[in-house]
Amino acid sequence: MNIHEYQAKQIFAKYGVPTPRGIMVESVKDAVKAAEELGGPIWVVKAQIHAGGRGLGGGVKLAKSLEEVEKLAGEILGMTLVTHQTTAEGKLVQKLYIEDGADIKSEFYLSVVLDRKLEMPLIMASTEGGMNIEDVAEKTPEKIITVAVDPSIGFQPFHGRELAFGLGLTDPSEQKNIISFAQKLFKLYMENDAEMIEINPLIKTGKGEFIALDGKMGFDNSALGRHPDIAAMRDLTEEDADEVEAAKYGLSYVALDGEIGCMVNGAGLAMGTMDTINYMGGTPANFLDVGGSANAETVAKGFEIILKNPKVKAIFVNIFGGIVRCDRIANGILEATRLTDVNVPVIVRLDGTNAPEAAEILKNANIKNIIVGNDLGDGAAKAVAAAKGE
Repeated sequence: MNIHEYQAKQIFAKYGVPTPRGIMVESVKDAVKAAEELGGPIWVVKAQIHAGGRGLGGGVKLAKSLEEVEKLAGEILGMTLVTHQTTAEGKLVQKLYIEDGADIKSEFYLSVVLDRKLEMPLIMASTEGGMNIEDVAEKTPEKIITVAVDPSIGFQPFHGRELAFGLGLTDPSEQKNIISFAQKLFKLYMENDAEMIEINPLIKTGKGEFIALDGKMGFDNSALGRHPDIAAMRDLTEEDADEVEAAKYGLSYVALDGEIGCMVNGAGLAMGTMDTINYMGGTPANFLDVGGSANAETVAKGFEIILKNPKVKAIFVNIFGGIVRCDRIANGILEATRLTDVNVPVIVRLDGTNAPEAAEILKNANIKNIIVGNDLGDGAAKAVAAAKGE
């Protein structure tokens, strides 16, 4: 789960991570009131969406008067913001964060992420703050410092010194400040089951203090039960509506750009199915895992969600019956044809528990647009052919 910048900064404040003062608003009128409350003389008007690169997309602007705050808030609020981290359709800006302007002497990048290869958190830092870190990694990777922190010992002063020296900080007071900043950030990361914290830019003021000028946070969804305060920050308007609806029925759904809808049980088999479709010359329209507790209702809902995508020209149902029985899936397919206008070919490959019973159910149903696949390769090939109208 991701949260907005203003929410991330609320959490930062609990851990003593310095940030500028700011107020979240949802109207132009409230934006001006927030600026008056903060006092100025300079304010930053920031779009609040779950994506980075807002500044380059026109979603972060500097205002030097209350009139400018009003003008910029009117321009940004309600705009569709497209950045390198959104889809081509962009995201609608429904919230703004009005923030104090800052005394910026220099800008840095700082983040804490999980390094799956090392199996431990990794602190990343760079002197190239305010830029897309992906561009820095591609063009000047030597400017990125990485410090792995073993959770069994936690953040130690030597980790902080490695960061300070890597960032070229020679003033003892600045070194002390960055070590303290990184230590607080790491503690925040560990205690809240975060998957990622990114501060870009991390600024150094004229007094040598470090402040999180911008901030992003993402959390492990499986751990949200331990953090009800963070779970309460979830903003469903920032999430894909179909993915939210699918989750209500125990379905894991992610929309893609292809034309073959996929309904599979198990994440590994789903990935293998999509790879096989690609290998056969097709493109998957989605990832959909019905899980181990699927029934007729959830399968029917899966068809409904898949068919919302007008690009879908065929659906490949690939189920290996283990926990979930194949006859349940077969009945779900029939239920879907009754509840939903399934107007595209459906290629079905069922194997495992109660597969013979499932085959009999589909055979007796006598539905013309259901095609049986003998195995994964055969099913994928038939799905690709059906999508092409062959």
